[in-house]
Amino acid sequence: MNVTTDPCRLTIDEARLALRKRELSAVELIRACLQRIAAVEPRLNSFITVCEKEALDQAQAADRRLASGDGGALCGIPLAIKDIYATRGVRTTCASKILENFVPTYDATVIARLRAEGAVFVGKANLDEFAMGSSTENSAFGPTRNPYDLERVAGGSSGGSAAAVAAGECLGSLGTDTGGSIREPAAFCGVVGIKPTYSRVSRFGVIAYASSLDQVGPFAKTVRDAAILMRSLAGGDPADSTCSTRPVPDYEQALTGDVKGLRIGVPSEYFVEGMQPEVEDAVRAALRQYESMGAAIVEVSLPHTGYAIAAYYLIATAEASANLERYDGIRYGLRVEAESLLDLYRKTRARGFGAEVKRRIMLGTFALSTGYYDAYYLKAQKVRTLIKRDFEQAFTRCDLIATPTAPTTAFRLGEKTSDPLQMYLSDIFTISVNLAGLPGMALPCGYDSHGMPIGLQLIGPAFGEEAIFRAGDAYERSGAVTRRPAAV
Repeated sequence: MNVTTDPCRLTIDEARLALRKRELSAVELIRACLQRIAAVEPRLNSFITVCEKEALDQAQAADRRLASGDGGALCGIPLAIKDIYATRGVRTTCASKILENFVPTYDATVIARLRAEGAVFVGKANLDEFAMGSSTENSAFGPTRNPYDLERVAGGSSGGSAAAVAAGECLGSLGTDTGGSIREPAAFCGVVGIKPTYSRVSRFGVIAYASSLDQVGPFAKTVRDAAILMRSLAGGDPADSTCSTRPVPDYEQALTGDVKGLRIGVPSEYFVEGMQPEVEDAVRAALRQYESMGAAIVEVSLPHTGYAIAAYYLIATAEASANLERYDGIRYGLRVEAESLLDLYRKTRARGFGAEVKRRIMLGTFALSTGYYDAYYLKAQKVRTLIKRDFEQAFTRCDLIATPTAPTTAFRLGEKTSDPLQMYLSDIFTISVNLAGLPGMALPCGYDSHGMPIGLQLIGPAFGEEAIFRAGDAYERSGAVTRRPAAV
């Protein structure tokens, strides 16, 4: 660990130890991250807003707390925040022109929790507009590029958050996951990302896309770092009626390095025709590694997996059409003046929303319209129940399920933008987890012939985050994969 020459390479665990020992100050660490951001952002575009002044002010406050011995678990740690979280006094755009100049007067619950821990926010990270996408190419502020290959996507919708961690612009970050938007970019960018159980983390102050699917989660360099972040994020919140009040365990205590006796289920439905062979090979190798460590590999079935994409894009778009109705040019956000109220709505939304957001609003509105609700939305909800039951049945035979995170490694910029269906299929292995409300983690398990990261996905039963952290950490410690630094 070299804290003097390159603090940006530290993990959260390493940095907090160095900060507490006073081997490094929070201001020094933040300045290093800000210098890194200045050096790579012209090529990467991970951030919509860089909060230089705010970050330095927070870092100075963190140093005072550390000096007094009163620092929180994340005191002085630089984090990037997906630009979908309300952050007091800092613009929150959702990567949309319709919210380009919106500045909230309050913090999302998780932002307030991180502030209380002394975390430092280096900036608001880029995303697909309103979190609708799988590549961060739908941002009104331009695409985020993959730190391993600038001609490839970073994944979506939380591409900026994943790329920022991979490129060393911060030590951790926040994303959101509605159908894979943490796990897919984590896999594409070679970092760890976890979507917790639905209701494990408060969504208050997170701008909604699809309320029954959206979930808050972190990105980090290691499984241990992700566990540290999750401990600070999770827990009940009276401002979010869907948030569980179950006690939050100390996830770090689950990191024993031991998986003996753990039963890992492997669903045949997740090894499909058309998958990139190198992805399948890397995931199969990870399963063999688990076996060598004493875990048992068992075959399970998730028979309704093939219906997940259709069900998801009916439910998510229906909820999006309702949630985005609030952007009307009257209360906040963009307002395009017009002679009538109807024209004001039309002109504001036409100019403010991008093409993908408009597509999803129209799909959702159609699915909810008279005569189609039962045929589409209601049927999709019934399929969702079947998918949830598939997982419940599978978990009677195993403790965790292991799958690829995505069928391919990061694809080239522009490769799928003209074919929305192909883009949607990028999330084929992650969507079911959201429909069932389960926790899932992506972590690196190899690289393809072009040096692009490959992600292993671990899925647990409801509130089974501890088992996921345990298994992910044990694999990481085994040294089965030597992590490669990003190219930028």
